[in-house]
Amino acid sequence: MLIRPMLQKDKKEVLKMMRVFYDSPAVQHTAPDEILEKDIDDCLSNMPYLDGFVIEESEIIIGYAMTAKSYTTEYGGICVWLEDLYLRPDYRHLGIARELFLFIENYYPEAVRFKLEVEPENEFAVKCYQKYGYQISPYFEMTKEMK
Repeated sequence: MLIRPMLQKDKKEVLKMMRVFYDSPAVQHTAPDEILEKDIDDCLSNMPYLDGFVIEESEIIIGYAMTAKSYTTEYGGICVWLEDLYLRPDYRHLGIARELFLFIENYYPEAVRFKLEVEPENEFAVKCYQKYGYQISPYFEMTKEMK
């Protein structure tokens, strides 16, 4: 298994996986293909806030992840958000997520905090993330969309 930064040649396969992910109960609302394509393009550009990664097994892309960076004044340093994390169903429950979390943590040695969102009813994912050191946050999040 190999985890590496996303490349232009990965765009088609990643877009297919993003479509599955964004049409699943793992997210609160879907996103149009134009947004998903923009996300991939931003991962492939010099965008300083977003990084994309693919997970390969025998040169076949079996998953992807996207991370976004911000600053946390509460902890005084870089916060890395695990924005997207997707593994094809046949590759789940094999310890690949553990490898991905270790890769991400090593990729951002300057990070003081890692965050992710999960639907509370996705009990398997909650337990999985807790196993890797993530805790349920007591914060109530509020958002305002500008588009």
